[in-house]
Amino acid sequence: MILIYTDELNPRIVYTCRLLFTQILQSEISFTTNSDYLLNPDMPVLNYSRKKFGNEFYIKPHRLMYSGDISKPVIRPVTYNGEKYFFESSGESDLPFDPLAASFYLVTRYEEYMEEKRDKYNRYPAKASILYEYGLLKKPVVNIWAGLLGEKLKEKYPGFVFSSGKFDFLSTIDIDNAWAYAHKKLWRITGAIIRAAVLGHFKDIKNRILVLCNKMEDPYYSYPFLDKVFKGNESKVIFFFLIGDYKRNDKNVSYKNKYYRKLIYDTAHKYSAGVHFSFSSGKLIKKDKFRAEIKRMEDITGSKINKSRQHFLLLGIPDTYRMLSEAGINEDYTMGYASQTGFRAGICTPYYFYDLKNEAPTNLKIVPFMVMDTTLQNYLGFSAAEAHGEIEKLMREVKKVGGLFVSIWHNETLDEKGIRKGYRAVFEKMNKTGFQWSDE
Repeated sequence: MILIYTDELNPRIVYTCRLLFTQILQSEISFTTNSDYLLNPDMPVLNYSRKKFGNEFYIKPHRLMYSGDISKPVIRPVTYNGEKYFFESSGESDLPFDPLAASFYLVTRYEEYMEEKRDKYNRYPAKASILYEYGLLKKPVVNIWAGLLGEKLKEKYPGFVFSSGKFDFLSTIDIDNAWAYAHKKLWRITGAIIRAAVLGHFKDIKNRILVLCNKMEDPYYSYPFLDKVFKGNESKVIFFFLIGDYKRNDKNVSYKNKYYRKLIYDTAHKYSAGVHFSFSSGKLIKKDKFRAEIKRMEDITGSKINKSRQHFLLLGIPDTYRMLSEAGINEDYTMGYASQTGFRAGICTPYYFYDLKNEAPTNLKIVPFMVMDTTLQNYLGFSAAEAHGEIEKLMREVKKVGGLFVSIWHNETLDEKGIRKGYRAVFEKMNKTGFQWSDE
């Protein structure tokens, strides 16, 4: 156990210490505001206060951890052992930066409360983040800092025991369009054929007709292939199904369609399943819309649904998370960027959302992802070989700190058409490696 002394115990300090020491380092902690315990400690001690007393491990807190509001902090870069950090501490501290304040800033997404810049879908842009600015977006810095704390404490107190955890792997699949051509309503089929004819896409018309006549497999029907890839590792997979009403950015097959319902039911009884909240519900952030889509999934699967991901990764902090919690969701998988790979919150360990406006932790578990297929293809323009290299680098970063590697793929990515050529092999390699590493 480690004893944490602070002259002013508050929710920010308690939350961050539990994240770093309990969740990441898997070590027990206790708190005290009595400085007498620092004089003759019978356990490892972290003095996280404004005053150093003796030879205890000491970090002077950054003022962010005592602030009761959401105000823009002055952030200066700090260099230590050739690495860049932020939120300076003091000369007498055992580290020149405050890893608690820096971690709190990242995992709460503090910067997203203040940044007014947004992309065309009203999403917080990756390039506005401090991790992108400092060239740290591709590293799970919160996990790294927790490990640094553990090592420094062990130097001071050799009896201190901690663990950085074991690499784990989770493959997640978003079903935005269950089929390219099949099981669509007549008006959608007719409209698609007319548009293809106007654009001169006659091969598309031919393929559509062949699928509708049952003479060719639908290009997006990758489910038997997915079953083959996931065989024996079904517990490490989650499918998210889009079942909102048809709109411009929600072009899924209707949740009333018997074929789609069967697909959802069958999949949910082989793997874990969650709701992929529609663009419309994500944009409006209304509890009743979230609840309606949850109920649709529960009616189809016959089981409780408590996992979610936002379509288009629409995430308005803290409003989206608040509404999800109130609607009955207790695990969300949206934390990541559409435009960049890496660690949006600087962490690869699932953690609980801290609501800065209410200044309190919540029971909503956030499961960050590191890479998405459409990011590699559409935003970064990576070839299959480049995509494989990027995924492997991120996986190794997660493995170093014993975190959870999470990816997002879509069933249509595996059709091997156009820019997706070669991505099926990338997907297979990623899963094979991830499952192997997690079993070591």
